[in-house]
Amino acid sequence: QVQLVESGGGLVQPGGSLRLSCAASGFTFSRYSMKWYRQAPGKEREWIATITSAGGSTTYADSVKGRFTISRDNAKNTVYLQMNSLKPEDTAVYYCKVVPQGLPYWGQGTQVTVSS
Repeated sequence: QVQLVESGGGLVQPGGSLRLSCAASGFTFSRYSMKWYRQAPGKEREWIATITSAGGSTTYADSVKGRFTISRDNAKNTVYLQMNSLKPEDTAVYYCKVVPQGLPYWGQGTQVTVSS
């Protein structure tokens, strides 16, 4: 079965950096685009980044463009989110998502808290 497991979250000061990982299994990872989303308390889940199957193209939400970088290692079945210049408003639970054969799958999420 499809499994996505996020890791790498934590508490960081404003201006700091974190790298999130999402380890995938149960499907042919290299065939599918991967996405990162986040959900802050009291807000809807929002898309923040996408990477195509071979990693040749990436897109970002305006709120993270220039600060966050999505990447993937198809040999390790893992997608990453490098987050730099973090702000308090980046505080949220971060999720990865894949849609193999039309069905969406989500990980359990990893908490990122940006606070001094």
